Amino acid sequence: MQLQTAERKKAKIKIGLQGSSGSGKSLSALLLAHGLCNSWNRVCVVDSENKSSHLYSHLGAYNVIDISAPFSPEKFIEALNMAVKAGMEVVILDSISAEWDGAGGIIDIHSGMAGNSFTNWSKITPRHNAFINAILQSPVHVLATIRSKQDYVLVEKNGKQVPEKVGLKGIQRDNLDYELTIVFNLDIKHNATI
Repeated sequence: MQLQTAERKKAKIKIGLQGSSGSGKSLSALLLAHGLCNSWNRVCVVDSENKSSHLYSHLGAYNVIDISAPFSPEKFIEALNMAVKAGMEVVILDSISAEWDGAGGIIDIHSGMAGNSFTNWSKITPRHNAFINAILQSPVHVLATIRSKQDYVLVEKNGKQVPEKVGLKGIQRDNLDYELTIVFNLDIKHNATI
């Protein structure tokens, strides 16, 4: 612990890019990453999206770590650490939705557990929290893409509870946006809102 004067250059930004398929999450993350470090070879994409990051190789010679199922929190942590050890300045996690709702992700792990569903969360929440902490404590800039899906709430109509659309919701644990420095919501026309 040490008292020191704040310096913006020491801060490492943690950005979320959230949107539906085709909204430009991966491309936007790559362009932001290049803007942060001004060098393609200091950018690494951890790709859980079936090697889709290779589609943008015409932009420059960035690095890729392809990962496949099971998408455990530990696999993402291992890939992030690998990129940091390789000297990357910016790491793109494309997409962290797989850690939550992909094959071998947190929801999948939880559904396969025997016993009480409620108490099982106490066993796997620390694994997810370790993943989030690895992002937040990383000594590099981290950009995380997050898939979106339609969100619903139940409203009462004519004495019955019926689902009503309320917009898009990121496929990740609730309140993740409070952990990140900033979250961009991308629409299908490639417009970003914060």
